[in-house]
Amino acid sequence: MQTLFWLLVSLFFVGLTLNTLHYFFYAAIGRAGSADDVTPTPDMPKRRIAVLVPAYKEDAVILDSVRANLQQDYPADRFRLIVIADSFQQHTLDALAQMAAAAPVTVLPVSFEVSTVTKAINAALATISPDEFDIVMVSDADNHLATDFLSRVNAAFAAGWRAIQGHRVAKSTAAYETSRVAVLDAVSEEINNHITRRGYRVAGLSATIIGSGMAIETGLMKAAMSGLTTIGGFDKELAMKLAVDGHRIGYLEKAFVYDEKVAKRAVFENQRTRWIAAQYQFVVDYFRPGMENLLSGNWLSGIKLVQEMALPKVLLLGILLLTTLICAIAGHVPTLLLSALLLLTLMASMALSIPAYLWQRLSFRDLGVVFTLMLSFGKALLNMRKAFKSFMHTPHNA
Repeated sequence: MQTLFWLLVSLFFVGLTLNTLHYFFYAAIGRAGSADDVTPTPDMPKRRIAVLVPAYKEDAVILDSVRANLQQDYPADRFRLIVIADSFQQHTLDALAQMAAAAPVTVLPVSFEVSTVTKAINAALATISPDEFDIVMVSDADNHLATDFLSRVNAAFAAGWRAIQGHRVAKSTAAYETSRVAVLDAVSEEINNHITRRGYRVAGLSATIIGSGMAIETGLMKAAMSGLTTIGGFDKELAMKLAVDGHRIGYLEKAFVYDEKVAKRAVFENQRTRWIAAQYQFVVDYFRPGMENLLSGNWLSGIKLVQEMALPKVLLLGILLLTTLICAIAGHVPTLLLSALLLLTLMASMALSIPAYLWQRLSFRDLGVVFTLMLSFGKALLNMRKAFKSFMHTPHNA
């Protein structure tokens, strides 16, 4: 029995070590390289870009977002905003129709028995073709694109890219200026940008996509999205389909997408419940084919599976803190030293990944908020089943 116990403990620490080293390796290597940005030039051919905006009950933010995203320095006849309006109020649809009469905007009202982003995007894709648009870009309803975003996407595609992810950062809102949860959500986003986008690309792998701020060649997008039925986390499945076909995803660090950050703990918990459920479902669905691809030499898709098996950073941080505390109470020095070393390594990974502008917004009082968010992650794990039954929408504020 004692032998079995220590075997399980050893396996537990092997898992923690692999997860921690995964984050540290890509955080460190991300410091040594650069992203895939290409500087736009006036003589570059202007590809036609469809900007899909899947929006579910987003009356509060959609009009402001459409106005902001029309301010591109890209020719107005070479892009179009397609608002996929699910469950909108009539007055919002009327206002959007007025915009569409004078600007490159299309309004596509949709209604589903069970609403999902996948269904919304596929509904829009069914209305366009590669002959009409060269590139499909996806933007959340609350997102504001930097004025040069489409120009930077076009430049990347001119350089040969067929799929890219932009740099999503916090949008300056009243909530972001006052909520510690929103600031920490912004920190989490930038850590992900550094590790799973810049770090992955420096290592020669695909950047992860996040569901918004991504742009993909129209034919590839239509082929990869066909057959997707997932309730949440369509971006993970989309990335896997691209990887299976051998397509790398680039990362444009200078192509900014301004995204509203979660300001309330309850909304944070709801959002993370959806994300954890999507990650779990992805691993369940793709474990066998992913391992088969890895063993057969299709390492791009195999490594994608391995990456998605990594524990979320906040959850890993909580587990390491708890493990270190238990080992200290038990007085077992070897495991205490190992858990403490892993904890420090993970914290170093995060420190390496946080940009300077966000360090200025952090303080020691945020440690208390971090602990509450760890508890929220724990509750999100327990509530995961909810995300399998219905679409868990993240509300946005004007």
